[in-house]
Amino acid sequence: MPAGRSATGASLTEAQRRAAVGLWRVAAEALAAGVTAGGAVVQAELLRAAHTARLAGLPRAEAAALRVVRGLRAARGQQAGQRLGALTEAFRELLRTAALLAADRADPALTGTARRAYAPGGSLQVYGLCREPVLSATGYGGVVTHLLAPDGAAYSLSDVRPGGLARARGAGTASVALGGAVLDHAGLARGGLRIVGATVSPEGRLGAGRGVKATPLRGIPWTDEPAAALFARPAAEALADRPADPEDAEPALLGCEVAVVGAAGEHLLVRELRPGAPLLRLRPAHPHPELARTANLRRLGSYPGLRLRVLGRPDLDRAATLSPLAVGPVPGAEYTLRLPEEWLGRADLGYDRLQGVHFPPGAAAEPAPEPAPTGPDPLADSPLWRVRRLLETGVAGGRRAVAEAARGAEPLAAYGPLRRAGLTGAAELAAALAAEADRRPRDGFGRLADPSAEGYAHAWLSAATHLAAAERSLVSASWAPAPDA
Repeated sequence: MPAGRSATGASLTEAQRRAAVGLWRVAAEALAAGVTAGGAVVQAELLRAAHTARLAGLPRAEAAALRVVRGLRAARGQQAGQRLGALTEAFRELLRTAALLAADRADPALTGTARRAYAPGGSLQVYGLCREPVLSATGYGGVVTHLLAPDGAAYSLSDVRPGGLARARGAGTASVALGGAVLDHAGLARGGLRIVGATVSPEGRLGAGRGVKATPLRGIPWTDEPAAALFARPAAEALADRPADPEDAEPALLGCEVAVVGAAGEHLLVRELRPGAPLLRLRPAHPHPELARTANLRRLGSYPGLRLRVLGRPDLDRAATLSPLAVGPVPGAEYTLRLPEEWLGRADLGYDRLQGVHFPPGAAAEPAPEPAPTGPDPLADSPLWRVRRLLETGVAGGRRAVAEAARGAEPLAAYGPLRRAGLTGAAELAAALAAEADRRPRDGFGRLADPSAEGYAHAWLSAATHLAAAERSLVSASWAPAPDA
């Protein structure tokens, strides 16, 4: 198979290849400029290249370029909530996508789709698991209700529109717009649907086409199949065996049975009810005080030793961290939740508010317990932060900032901790990036002999890609039980 071609033998059109090459060059120049020099001219070039990519039929590349432009504007305007790490990730995604497309990689995952395609799904029977509030930085708000089919296939039904926080709060009890079903999202999260003529996206989202008909079904508790299978395996085993999620997709839901250890700031520390299990951190995806999730986690943290079933989404950017969506009692446990019968054995943390009556009798929530010890964090304790700092320095100050940072210390002193920790690949790539940033050959007249920023962009992307893979490996290892367990 020729290099750069997809497994099916397809290739990009000439217009797509030219657009990808042009986007790569513009992205490389924007990276070399950094936030400090990424003003109107740099942003205009990125927008022009993004427009060309859209006309050529490369919507994913266009979206990646637009994310970088928005990040540059927010960083230069010092907008609240703007994180340098997010802009660094946006640059990595843009450069990776443009580089692969420029190499004639015609995979549909790289080219993307302009609109989410819904395909006929026939007749489906789905049962509610929980509902999740959605709140975006762009002003959208709503709800996603997660569903499960008898064969274990995951589906979801979303209702997200402009409206921000108010929309996210109200959508939890909004009517379900699917085939005339007389249910709201609260009822669907604890109920089910029999759907005829279903339309389904590749991500499992259910569509509401004209021919879709839906009939309400009685819900199932988490103790019955197919929901019970989510809690049947150790979390580390389930996380390791699941198929790899697309890079831009949210991880699939994960269930586990845990015991509360205590609060750690706005987070909750728990330990899985299995020998040698590590501490897990429950971290709310949207810690807005107007949503119920943060208050619910704070109340749960007041009951150390409480047994819980937790359903959430693993956070693949943080060690042993789960973004919880719903909780329920552990079957057969005495010191566990006491939920109303109509809640069907679970509480949606984003909408349902846990009260004192929902906890075991005699348990007191006051005074507030001391913060729980967090234990070692393999990701935070790793010297990989040196590579991330170098990459973020390049995004903030451009190529010149990376070169100046490298001149401040000998390479062995700067990257020796990486080598001593066995991270020799990261050390070599960081050193290569620093060397490339400082490589500015000139001719006999003092002019730059190689003014292109593409070599620097390749070095930066190599280091960023290696860092992402190394951090993902450490995160996966943080879920594993202790070796002597």
